[in-house]
Amino acid sequence: MQSSASLTISDLWIERGGNDLCKGLSFSIHPGEAWRVLGGNGTGKTSLLKVIAGISMPLEGEIFYLGQNVTSDRSPLQQEMVYLGHLMGVKSALTVEENLRWYCPERSLEELHNVAKDLGLFPFLASLVKTLSAGQQRRVALARLWLSKKTLWLLDEPFASLDVEGGVMLEVCIQQHLTSGGLVLLSTHQSLSSIIPHDVVLQP
Repeated sequence: MQSSASLTISDLWIERGGNDLCKGLSFSIHPGEAWRVLGGNGTGKTSLLKVIAGISMPLEGEIFYLGQNVTSDRSPLQQEMVYLGHLMGVKSALTVEENLRWYCPERSLEELHNVAKDLGLFPFLASLVKTLSAGQQRRVALARLWLSKKTLWLLDEPFASLDVEGGVMLEVCIQQHLTSGGLVLLSTHQSLSSIIPHDVVLQP
């Protein structure tokens, strides 16, 4: 099965510990669309994102990106993807600025500083990440999204540890990404129907 959609999931079967998390799961994400993964604890939201990201493999099913079957080799997809999991994905022994330089070496220092200002991180550029609060560390991780030029965003509970202001910033960032033709698949309990009208529902 091939599709003109940027990302197509076809008949996916994911199993963990002898239990089927999903079977026959199919959906397509087109440019400018965002989808939310819904389900209770243990239904496989994180597992689905990890399978798409290439961190783990499904029992059956296929994944297409721009019409190319990337099921066995996710590298074409990974080159165009940002995956943000439960862990912050930042280097705690480095400063905020060092983290941004490490993850986004192609961006200028001015661009890094502008994003740090937008996210309220500018006063902490010289601070070690391990000295920051959980919310501030999450903002450092989210700075990768602001600075990224990747097309597909896979986000696992991205609003975790964010305050109201940080949550609003993230919603604006997602909307801007969609407006530019990006794709977003995320798990969240936030009500985001205005920018994410599509749901993938995983049943226990």
